[in-house]
Amino acid sequence: MLVNKNIVDKQINCDRFIKIVSKKLPLIETISLKGLEIAPSQTWGAVRLVPLLRKQPRKDLRLFKRKYDSDISVVDVEKDIRYISYVPHGLVLTWNDDHKPVAAVGGQLLTEGKKFACGVTKIDLLHRMAKRESKNSLRILPLHLAMEGFLAMYFSGSAIAWQDYSRQALSQGLSPRVEYAIAGRSIAYLEDALRIFEIHQHQVGVLLFVSETLASAFVVPTPEDYRALHSSLLEDFYSETLYYHGLYGTVGNLETTLDESKIRNIDDLAQALKQMRADWSNFQGFMAEDILNRELKAKRIYTAGSFSLQRFITDLSLEQNNYIGEVIVDDLARLQYLKIYGLSKTQTKRAYLLQQLANNDWNFERTASAQGDTLEELVQRMEKLGFGYLINNQLREKCQKKNRTS
Repeated sequence: MLVNKNIVDKQINCDRFIKIVSKKLPLIETISLKGLEIAPSQTWGAVRLVPLLRKQPRKDLRLFKRKYDSDISVVDVEKDIRYISYVPHGLVLTWNDDHKPVAAVGGQLLTEGKKFACGVTKIDLLHRMAKRESKNSLRILPLHLAMEGFLAMYFSGSAIAWQDYSRQALSQGLSPRVEYAIAGRSIAYLEDALRIFEIHQHQVGVLLFVSETLASAFVVPTPEDYRALHSSLLEDFYSETLYYHGLYGTVGNLETTLDESKIRNIDDLAQALKQMRADWSNFQGFMAEDILNRELKAKRIYTAGSFSLQRFITDLSLEQNNYIGEVIVDDLARLQYLKIYGLSKTQTKRAYLLQQLANNDWNFERTASAQGDTLEELVQRMEKLGFGYLINNQLREKCQKKNRTS
């Protein structure tokens, strides 16, 4: 907390001053569901939906959906950097500084950007992943905000002109960097599950599992926002491995029993049911441990009054599932918005390799040594993970020749 004392009018009254307090909201270190209640899950096929309830939502923050109808969106991230993807919708964040309820005006009433057609392809030209539109209004591109940050990790590549790098790598870094994902409609049973499952009275979010793998965690400020955005999970993108989980995976039965010998009256039954729900909640929270209370690396994107928009990535682990995402937290660090994307095993390996290269000043030999690999093994792994274009032909041929003779 920074406090500055500025004299308002020295000539009139030197004792009068204004106290200016600037409180910078902290970066999140973990994802916590504090203030949210985990309700019993519902299952359909390989899909499990776990409702998240909020009994006392804040009314001074709302999220509204803005629909885009173009085949491709080109987002101007910063000078000379463009993000290209299919973007089905954006979210418009609206807040009040005086804690009064936000009026329910839909974000779909607002327009932005430029559109043009290239043959039969319609293209949206958008500016920034998070764009302020008015004093108390911010448009974000959900999940794309997180994915752009993931793609930009170590984007510039080596700052040292190591001789083992290709000319392209030395002049352009990792540009372009590409990752692939699938739409939610491609996951078997998900559309049916979202259509037929009950939405609870106080529901503001959901934990989505496919074959008991956490596929998404989605939280919004109010139950009204959730009802409007419930089906938007179909428009989100997911790791391609979840496509196969949806086709061939299964879900288990979360069963618990009552000890009839301890139930003598209505109060005993009510207490037993309360304990049963608590057991369900604890176990379903345990199922999401890959994201809950996991160490995060976060970056603040925007401060909106008493709210902070941040994107994050979990600490990269080759043993656990890893996630990128975005959150909005209030001044008490309570979760108001959350959306995550689960990295595939290959995406994790790619990010982990870039991390190790950066940690070793992008020197191939040092990186191989730190990993307990030979230089030839590192080069082979880079080729398999799609980073072969970083390596010059001399090193590639040298390693291939050594592999043939060994």
